[in-house]
Amino acid sequence: MQLIFLGTGGYHPNERRHTASLLLPDLGVALDAGTGFFRVQKAIRTSTLDVFLTHAHLDHICGLTFILVPLMRGDLNRIRVFGTDATLQAVRSHLLANELFPVEPAFEWHPLTDRIPLPDNGALTWIPLVHPGGSVGFRLDWPEKSLAYITDTTAPGNYTDFVRGVDVLVHECYFPDHLDDWARKTGHSSSSNVAKLAKAADVKRLFLIHVDPQRPDDDPVGLDEIRAVFPHTEMAEDLMEIEF
Repeated sequence: MQLIFLGTGGYHPNERRHTASLLLPDLGVALDAGTGFFRVQKAIRTSTLDVFLTHAHLDHICGLTFILVPLMRGDLNRIRVFGTDATLQAVRSHLLANELFPVEPAFEWHPLTDRIPLPDNGALTWIPLVHPGGSVGFRLDWPEKSLAYITDTTAPGNYTDFVRGVDVLVHECYFPDHLDDWARKTGHSSSSNVAKLAKAADVKRLFLIHVDPQRPDDDPVGLDEIRAVFPHTEMAEDLMEIEF
């Protein structure tokens, strides 16, 4: 199964990264819709799209306004948007307010339920996360593979068992260790704590996203320190494609 990182940065785009969005192109499943979401129309291989939103902060939802043209011209014949009641209400009332975006796309809106079926006999489950304004984490399971997506929260948090044993953990890492105080103040994660979480949860591979846009360099979080704790760690990059 292929996963494409459409956007891997946090807060705002920079010259290297757009904000968070992931795509399973063969299944028509996207996780978050940050500024990188505009890339869906070239990457997707289905005529339908299900978008699962972690929360309603702008760097995770603004891309929903970028998909209007593919929907109107028939490249996509159905888009379903899933989120908590609060997230869906915020998107519809604010992002898609007439004063900001006067043409509401023909989305189908679906509150998250305990277990949501996915193509290929899969299922998505979710867990509330601690973050200002709220957030959720997602786990996607199939008979022989699994993926978890955790962003906008402070590791290790309440979700170690939730992500335990997944083949791929995609986790935010906004701050390096020397800014751990800022991570805790802002509801984000720092390097070593993410690594310790991955090790404690016995995940197979860790991919870091949602990094600080003020750091467009190759190593914004201290990969050596992270790999000393959890060796199977990679820094995700925009348009990176992986198989799992």
